[in-house]
Amino acid sequence: MKKTNLRFWILVSIVAISGFSQGMLLPLIAVIFEKNGVSPSLNGLNATALYIGILLVSPFMEMPLRKYGYKPVIIYGGGLVIISLALFPLWETFWFWFILRLLIGIGDHSLHFATQTWITSSSPADKRGRNISLYGLFFGIGFASGPLMTPLVNVNQSLPFIVSSILCFIGWIFVFMLKNERPEQEVGINSFLSTIKQFKKALKYGWVAFLPPFSYGFLESSLNGSFPVYALRMDINVTNVSMLLTAFASGSIITSLPLGILSDKYGRRNILITILFLGFFSFTAAIFLEHSFIGLFVVFLISGMVVGSTFSLGISYMTDLLPKTLLPTGNLLCGIFFSLGSLSGPIIGGLFIKFIENVSFFYIISTMLLTLSIIIFTFGKKTNFVFEQPSS
Repeated sequence: MKKTNLRFWILVSIVAISGFSQGMLLPLIAVIFEKNGVSPSLNGLNATALYIGILLVSPFMEMPLRKYGYKPVIIYGGGLVIISLALFPLWETFWFWFILRLLIGIGDHSLHFATQTWITSSSPADKRGRNISLYGLFFGIGFASGPLMTPLVNVNQSLPFIVSSILCFIGWIFVFMLKNERPEQEVGINSFLSTIKQFKKALKYGWVAFLPPFSYGFLESSLNGSFPVYALRMDINVTNVSMLLTAFASGSIITSLPLGILSDKYGRRNILITILFLGFFSFTAAIFLEHSFIGLFVVFLISGMVVGSTFSLGISYMTDLLPKTLLPTGNLLCGIFFSLGSLSGPIIGGLFIKFIENVSFFYIISTMLLTLSIIIFTFGKKTNFVFEQPSS
């Protein structure tokens, strides 16, 4: 039991450091590019590199995990992130940074996929929401801390990248203490074609659970990648932008564990519908308060409290719907849908800022949250599907 607890806390600590690097990169690079005169659409394009990396590597992740186990995949992913972060100060060009962000996407996804699957596979059903919410909580703590590094760009542009790579290295060392394990196997999952069949099976039974990770990806990337550009053009200074983003992430930290426990008690679907609908109201309020820093701060804090846990709740919901043999596939699909949301966020946000004037940026987010709450309300009426596994 002690070894299991130690493993859990090491895994969530690694996720916190990964969240820190992600939370730092999006607003930091957005601010650097905006100051250097890079257009919002190109700024948004560069932000998508991380999520393109996730999408590129996703179809090839399941076989190495099943063959080699969780630990080697985490070590590989963490190492790739550390090296990429350390290389940012080497050469400041659009496409070099695009490639580095793409590599970070591959490394981060390897790390998150392995840790998520390890935690979901080893968590008992009555503590699943709690454990995944702690996973989300630690990621949120890291992500909330990341934007606070943005003002350091005024001291030395290389400093945030160096600090982040050192922290990631410290967390990475602890992975070597863990004893490797492998996920539960299903006969025949040893080729790319069989992986695609697993994808189809998981989508059939759990598609509705992949929408919350999509919404979180859209939310996270548009707020951290496009909102800083929008805010700077509204004469909100860099320090205040980082405080607003930290308020959102802090809100998610406050309610992450309570929402996970409530989802264990009242059902994942009911909690998801409620928080998505409340998120729609909070970002609608932001439309009317965007010229007030205090008003925006309160709205960002409340918004984080209600929709900042959609990713972890989506993972828990997926784990309810799929059998253990499909959990690696389900976790991969959570990452893919998160990436699709993250890709669309900065692209839509950048185009919106560039071509649509005198219309609030927050209309995009509130519309998306309302749409997804209606879809889950309409099509996600069952919280559990009975999955008939083939007899051996």
